[in-house]
Amino acid sequence: MSHIVVDEDRCKGCGLCTTVCPFDLVHIADHFNAKGYRPAEQVDPKGECTGCAMCAMMCPDVAIVVYKTVRVP
Repeated sequence: MSHIVVDEDRCKGCGLCTTVCPFDLVHIADHFNAKGYRPAEQVDPKGECTGCAMCAMMCPDVAIVVYKTVRVP
């Protein structure tokens, strides 16, 4: 299952990643990081993430790593 990992210490909660996710799976968290920002987080209970990496490409802080699962036929 594809997923993302957000480095919460780098994320400033700008929300740019939330605007480009085609499935609306990236949201701003309710908690704060050490710098006082609300970081992004993936909310994907159904496993819909395709690993497209749009969120990582949009992130100005390079705070998102995408793990893409390759499905073998």
